[in-house]
Amino acid sequence: MKNITILPADKYIVVNKTVLHEEDRRLLTLLYQPIIGYTAVSLYFTFVDDLDAFTRTSEDFNHHHLMATMQLKLDDIMIAREKLEAVGLLKTYVKEGNVNSYVYLLYSPISANEFFNHPILNIVLYNNIGKKEYDKRQQLFKVPKINLKEYEDISLKFNDVFSSSNLKPFEVVDLIETRQEGKIKLNQAIDFNLLIASIPSSMLSSRCFTEDVKDLINSLAVVYQLDTEAMIGLVRNAINEKGLINREELRKSCRNYYQFENMGSLPTLVYQKQPEYLKQPEGDTSKWAKMVYTFENTSPYDYLKSKYKGAEPTKRDLRLIEDLMVEQKLSAGVVNVLISYALKLNHQKLNRNYLETIAGQWKRLNIETVEEAMKLTEKEYKKMKKIAAKNETKPKTKQEKKEILPDWFDQEQQSEQVTKEEEEEWNKILSSLV
Repeated sequence: MKNITILPADKYIVVNKTVLHEEDRRLLTLLYQPIIGYTAVSLYFTFVDDLDAFTRTSEDFNHHHLMATMQLKLDDIMIAREKLEAVGLLKTYVKEGNVNSYVYLLYSPISANEFFNHPILNIVLYNNIGKKEYDKRQQLFKVPKINLKEYEDISLKFNDVFSSSNLKPFEVVDLIETRQEGKIKLNQAIDFNLLIASIPSSMLSSRCFTEDVKDLINSLAVVYQLDTEAMIGLVRNAINEKGLINREELRKSCRNYYQFENMGSLPTLVYQKQPEYLKQPEGDTSKWAKMVYTFENTSPYDYLKSKYKGAEPTKRDLRLIEDLMVEQKLSAGVVNVLISYALKLNHQKLNRNYLETIAGQWKRLNIETVEEAMKLTEKEYKKMKKIAAKNETKPKTKQEKKEILPDWFDQEQQSEQVTKEEEEEWNKILSSLV
């Protein structure tokens, strides 16, 4: 890619390569914005506004116009432009001179159906917003199904309504506008010459490796970090009896291969931090908020390492934490709270059965944020304290002398009044956790 320094005086025009509809705004804000961010979407709409309502091409502007309109630095505008290019909403052409001239070609977003079936955009959206928000957005674009089995189609045909006449044919000279959607371009991760040569020709139809199929294979290779050698076997297994590639089968195979390979390797999820959409807004300076911030902005690996006094955590402990994040799908910040509480109650030991029991309960209670996890542990701590207080008034049997643990299977979440002494004691406990 050619690296050209852009200046505020550089000129540009916007060319509309498509037909934009009101529905496109919903697609951009609900589906694209969580991936490319608000600034990139705002830049797209600014380019739309640069176009006159009745023309296909804008007048000449300079980039200072963009800076003034959006109240942004040129560097921020260029980052936003690159994001639009990356997802296929914009193409950029430049002619160099004393003052460089740019042409920005504007394309429509892809339809919701294409988006939710896209091998890359679909996965990135899910990872960025989480299952709950993803399901909400999918529901917004679903078309209701109406059972027409008992109905009869009485719609008329064209020639039932209109009759032919002696109209003279004419030739359309100018090009008529059409809706065009830009494609996402990726660097080629697969050697297709090697891949095709490695599969017996008797297994393949002449229509097997179309450009669309190659794009899918390359996209899956990028998403799941697969090389050509790994992809050869996956593609072969996805070829059906007609010599064509079953796309859905190939998607599943790539996903399963990735999961299998990563389950046996060193942990990777433990280096992640709490996703942005699950973090608390900043600004609160209370002690509680500072503890929440610490859990949210530390990876489970770094948090565990701090408990090892800076030494490298054992592979056993790392695999245990990785399993909690993979199997129970707990977020990084919630795992940090879990580690803290488990270490405090189990004399600095991480017991797999104990952690999995707690993690299972938290998953059933849909604990996703650090604050939810902290409030639940606070509630369990107070229950444990009350049980201990009651037991002090009774003669202790041999069995009751065991360490009292939280009642992790009690799922009642009713609010309780907190005394000042309990709150101070809990703050001391939490302070020792972080």
